[in-house]
Amino acid sequence: MAKKRILYVSQEISPYLPENDLSKTSRFLPQAMNESGIEVRLFMPRFGCINERRHQLHEVIRLSGMNLIVNDIDQPLIIKVASIPQARMQVYFIDNEEYFKRKFTTEDKKGKFYDDNDERALFFCRGVIESVKKLGWSPDVIHCNGWMASFLPMYLKKFYHDDPIFENTKIVVSLYNQSFEGTLSDDLSNKLKFDGHSEEDLIGFEKADFKKLTETAINYSDAVVKGSIDLDKDVLKLIEDSKLPTLEFSEGAYKEQYKPFYETLFEG
Repeated sequence: MAKKRILYVSQEISPYLPENDLSKTSRFLPQAMNESGIEVRLFMPRFGCINERRHQLHEVIRLSGMNLIVNDIDQPLIIKVASIPQARMQVYFIDNEEYFKRKFTTEDKKGKFYDDNDERALFFCRGVIESVKKLGWSPDVIHCNGWMASFLPMYLKKFYHDDPIFENTKIVVSLYNQSFEGTLSDDLSNKLKFDGHSEEDLIGFEKADFKKLTETAINYSDAVVKGSIDLDKDVLKLIEDSKLPTLEFSEGAYKEQYKPFYETLFEG
C-alpha cells in the first residue's frame, strides 16, 4: 500500500521563526507523522527575517519561474528549500521580492500591520498550490496553520477540487490565538473577484478581520484542530457551529492524538 501523504502549510515553523504554539506544532507534528510512516511536505513564507545563510536555504530552480497574477499584477514565484537535519525533513519556502523581502513578518518595526498582507497571503496560498501541482505530489490531507493560510481551503474547494492532484484531498485547519487587530485591505473583495470568486463567495470580505478569515477557513475545510489551549470565544463558537470533526488541543502528544485523527480522514 502506498504511503499516505500530508502537506503542511504554515505561516510559521521553528527554528526559522521564534517558537510559539503555531511554529512549534508546525515543526514537531510533521516530524512525528514522518516517523510514523506518513510522507510529509512543508511550506511556509520566506520572510526576510529568516537567515538564509544560517539555515542554508537555496533556490529550487525547477519549481521557480512561474508568475502569479495578484491584483492584476504579475508577481514572480520563487521557491527555496532548506532541511531540518534533526527531523530529516525539508521545508519549502514561498518567496517573492515584492512581498517577502522586508525584514519582518506581518508587522513593521513599529508594530504596524502591513497594508498588503492580504496580497501576501493570497500569493502564499496560491504559490503553495501551484508548487504542489508542479511537483506532481498528490496529498491525502492538507493541514493549514496560521491565518496567512486561511485562503487556501477556499481556493482548493472552489477552483482545484477537480484537479487530479487534489480531487481526493481532505483539508484540516488548525486554529491558534495568534490573530491580528483591524482588517485586511478594503479592496480584498475585488482582488478575490479578479481570481474568479463570486459575489456570494465574497460576502463579508469588505472588512475582512481575523474572525472572517477563521470563518472562511473553517467553511471550506473538512476538519478542525484547536491549536491553542485558550482559543478566543468567537473562534470556539465558529468551531462549534461548524459541526466538523474536531481535535482538541494536546500538548506534544502528536502521534497519540493526531495519527488516529488523520486516519479517520484517510478513510473518509
